Amino acid sequence: MRRLWLAASLCALLAVAFGPQVTSAKKAAPPTPPPQTKAAEASKIEEVTAKQLEKFLLDKDYVAVFWWNARSCHTCDKVLAELEKIDDDTDNFGVDFVKINDKRLAKQYGIKNFPALTYFREKEPILYEGDLMDEDSVLDFLTSLEAMDLPDRIEEVNSKILDKIVEDNNYVAVLFYKPECRKSYKALQELENIDDEADSLGIGFVKIADEELAEEYNLGTLPALVYYRHGIPIIYEHELTREEDVLEWLVQNKSTGDDDDVIEDVTIRSLETLIDSVDNLVVLFYDNDDEESEVVLTELEKIDDECDRYGIKFVKIDDDAAAKEFGIDDTPALVYFENEVPNLYDGDLEDETEILEWLVGQLKQDEIEDVTDEMLDRLIKEGKTMLVLFYDNNDKKSQTVLGELENIDDECDSHGVVFVKIENEEEAAEYGIEKIPALVYFEKMIPTLYEGNLEDEEKVLKWVVKQLESDEIEDVNDEMLDMLISKMPNLAVLFYDKDQKKSQKVLSELENIDDDCDKNSIAFVKIDDDKEAKEYGIESIPAVVYFEKKIPHIYDGDLTQENELLEWLVHQKKHSEIPEITNEMMDKLIDSVDFMAVLFYDKDDKQDLRVLNELENIDDDLDKEDIVLVRLDDDKEAKKYGIDHLPALVYFEEEIPAIYEGDLLNEEEVLKWLIQQKTTSAIEEVTDEILKRLIDHHEYVVVYFSGECDEEADDCDEFIASLESIDDELDETGIIFVTTEDIGLAKKNGIKTFPSLVFFRNKDPLLYTGDLDDEDEILTWVTDEETLEIPGRIEEVNIRMLDNILHDNENVVVFFYPEGDKKSQKIIQELENIDDECEEKDIDFVKTSDEGIEKEYTLPELPVLAFYRSKFRTLYEGDLMNEEAILEWVLGLHGSAHAVIESVDRKTLQTLINEVEHLAVFFYGPDCKVCNRILEELETIDDDTDKHNIQFVKSTDAKLASEYGIFDFPALVFFDTGVPIMYGGDLKQEARVLDWLVRKKIEEDEDDDDDDDDDNNDDDDDDEDDDEDDDEDDDGVDDDDEDDDDNNDDDDDDDDDDDGDDDDDDDDDDDIVLGKSCFYMGLNDDKTSNPFSPKELQPFKCCPYKDTGKKKGKKGSEKSDKGGKEKKPKHYVATWW
Repeated sequence: MRRLWLAASLCALLAVAFGPQVTSAKKAAPPTPPPQTKAAEASKIEEVTAKQLEKFLLDKDYVAVFWWNARSCHTCDKVLAELEKIDDDTDNFGVDFVKINDKRLAKQYGIKNFPALTYFREKEPILYEGDLMDEDSVLDFLTSLEAMDLPDRIEEVNSKILDKIVEDNNYVAVLFYKPECRKSYKALQELENIDDEADSLGIGFVKIADEELAEEYNLGTLPALVYYRHGIPIIYEHELTREEDVLEWLVQNKSTGDDDDVIEDVTIRSLETLIDSVDNLVVLFYDNDDEESEVVLTELEKIDDECDRYGIKFVKIDDDAAAKEFGIDDTPALVYFENEVPNLYDGDLEDETEILEWLVGQLKQDEIEDVTDEMLDRLIKEGKTMLVLFYDNNDKKSQTVLGELENIDDECDSHGVVFVKIENEEEAAEYGIEKIPALVYFEKMIPTLYEGNLEDEEKVLKWVVKQLESDEIEDVNDEMLDMLISKMPNLAVLFYDKDQKKSQKVLSELENIDDDCDKNSIAFVKIDDDKEAKEYGIESIPAVVYFEKKIPHIYDGDLTQENELLEWLVHQKKHSEIPEITNEMMDKLIDSVDFMAVLFYDKDDKQDLRVLNELENIDDDLDKEDIVLVRLDDDKEAKKYGIDHLPALVYFEEEIPAIYEGDLLNEEEVLKWLIQQKTTSAIEEVTDEILKRLIDHHEYVVVYFSGECDEEADDCDEFIASLESIDDELDETGIIFVTTEDIGLAKKNGIKTFPSLVFFRNKDPLLYTGDLDDEDEILTWVTDEETLEIPGRIEEVNIRMLDNILHDNENVVVFFYPEGDKKSQKIIQELENIDDECEEKDIDFVKTSDEGIEKEYTLPELPVLAFYRSKFRTLYEGDLMNEEAILEWVLGLHGSAHAVIESVDRKTLQTLINEVEHLAVFFYGPDCKVCNRILEELETIDDDTDKHNIQFVKSTDAKLASEYGIFDFPALVFFDTGVPIMYGGDLKQEARVLDWLVRKKIEEDEDDDDDDDDDNNDDDDDDEDDDEDDDEDDDGVDDDDEDDDDNNDDDDDDDDDDDGDDDDDDDDDDDIVLGKSCFYMGLNDDKTSNPFSPKELQPFKCCPYKDTGKKKGKKGSEKSDKGGKEKKPKHYVATWW
């Protein structure tokens, strides 16, 4: 190769040396341009013509043009070679870089000397006057704020250039605006007036028209001004058309930013950047409209400077979506990030000294961090090399394992392995983990389960180091594989049999390309699971399947030729091709992909291959529309959809197919049709074969049998168009609506006249006899309960319909069962015998076998029978084959009074929290003896809570409880319009519980009328009187804060009763211990830090819980009034659960 290059170079030099000396008597031929150098041949900068450049400048906002002259410029190639080095960088910043060899056009732009560089920003040319051989200076010129400076104009930028400007400059003001918006135009006009002043003060000013970015920043209505101070964004909250106020605000924030003890407010985008770039970051998630957040924020402002001294960056964020992304449901909450690993603070947020000690302790100590499932997902998605311990905090073995593994946390850190732990059985189950504790190693999102002894930390560490150093293809189980397919954009999977010699040989060859796959960002895993292989239609093992964004591509080459496989994988990643699939793969994709088109074809047919080539042209366009296009060479599968002639294209949306009737060689029309299918709601036209599949696989299908339609007349189309208006409403109830011209299936069901409308309910047809021209009447008929019912049979419903039935009906019996289960079918036969009796009592009886139903409704092992009364569920625990006992149980629950606290599942409880204004929830453990005793006591006040319009329910859902900070049971939470308030008293004192619930309800109901002013909007205090401290003010109401003669006082000076003692026997909060320090309870002097145990009398340490009595949205309730009255002391309650 080197010799060839030298020879080519020598020829080029000879051509240059001797070319000009050749003479001829004939007319001189036009000069031959010099041969291209290697740099020019490898050019990445696109060469354009004059017309192409015009189009570029018309379509693009940022264009860099390199002017060169092939004839006379001797340095152009050298300069070009340097500029090629920054072409990718300019692309990253959204700057298009082109070159042009056109002397005449150059002259029009004032270019006289070559080479030259012009930067067109918004079609305005700026000539680069620096050294073109200094590519870094050129890149800076194209992307820096200084280069963009236009007099009296705020410079336009794109998102990528904005990121660089914010990174490079300490102070940048950014106007987010909408084009063709009058308000934006007016704001821009005014702010142009202060652009130069801002520049002179060292504050850069740019504008950006990027609504997606603004939405990502949660900026709300545009225009909006964001001021970046040292990379931290601050949003301007006032009127943008008052430019002097804006300038004053910018200057004020510039001068006070570094000295002010204000914790910076950030957006989710800024937060993610900070997490990635700052080693030690603490984040306060808060609610700006919540008083508790306001108090916490005030306390934490005091330690902001101390955090800076320890190198800990402190920011705050008011964003519910951001909080939920990290698994935080209640604010305020504090999370510390160390090298991107989050750690949630669970102490008192109003004790800033304790928080500072905790943060400094995090810097010094090495613990395995606890994370939420959302935090874990983020870490995995970021590709961290990490160990995850799935554990149970209440399990002794978990505690032992945790204690041992803490010893290797430092060693893991030194190897660059993040170590976290998570207490979440559902998350573990997603990885196929059935026994806890369990340890999983993640590298580039790929999980590997540790199979050894978790209590031997040395062996664990050796295994971790081996994982880091080895080049093995990781083994996964089927759950892990499903998760990887759903989350990884590029994944290669080897299906193999570890006991098969051929598989072993192939595996040893493929191990050689594992690193190469990594370099090309292709993850490679293996799985020894015949059933999983068959699910993808793979009959012969070993086999390799490449998944690109969930879409499988089967490799049909020689697996022992690893280099050929590598080339194929890289080709699949770089080039968009319509993948070949099996019919099993198609079934999986129909279930998992929202929008999909399948080309049925014959790969041995030339016409079919021609169609395939044409459709390859629109594959990229379909990707942009999130429509997956695949191909299948299987005429038997095609016939299942009524397709007799290939090629054919079928579009699937929500499992419902639609066949393309047009010319498949016209790819533009195909693209238009597919996009139309996705973006418009239409009643699909189907064949008899498709209709039969729909009726077999779906519970409720409405069919319009049109009969043969006259293509020249519009009657059919007009009628179907009129029915489109009810299609969406039927979709919401889980009912499918289709139309067909085929009449074969209609005749089999006794339908002889056309058009006809037939409703198939669990395959049973019902003919509509009403007016076909009245779509409202049709909708009423289809959704009527009598229409949906099939005499003598329990209706099969899907999840959507079940949700509607439970919402609309008072009494519902539901049989949940796994699809295809023979035992369940026998149970259904028995249950059919009592369906009519239930119907007589207005009890709906339905069954469902939808996939994932047990998780959706948090059910135990299927099958299971449940009775719902007003959404409250009771599970049947008897013999499911004894229909008489079941009927007695159902009728007993139906006829019984609501004397018990109803049990609810997670789905129902979440609905109640969102919908019920006043809700009390008793969280308890199923094996907790004290819980059952307390529950018996609380049952006695259930009727009383009903009288006060407080719904009382119970739940054993530990995961949902943990989302509200409850980890020990029992516990009582009162939800006021969705806001949780924890009960801190003795749950065995049911009278006090009732009193507390009623008082909380009254307090919250009166929250909007809490002052003594004279206006009609009582959310603020306009009067100096404060009812908290005195007994009578200008409202004439006795506030009971002193020793008057009434019987309603709240003090401890009078006992309020007639029992002759001096004890305060009332049920109010004045019995609560006041103070700020910890104390001990129990017998003897052994005051060690014993754990609390209700059964033992040894002392235990009790630290106060602050009951501030604050209510959400009620600001200033703790402040002294203008008369100088003292603050009311906060309550501190010693609590146990």
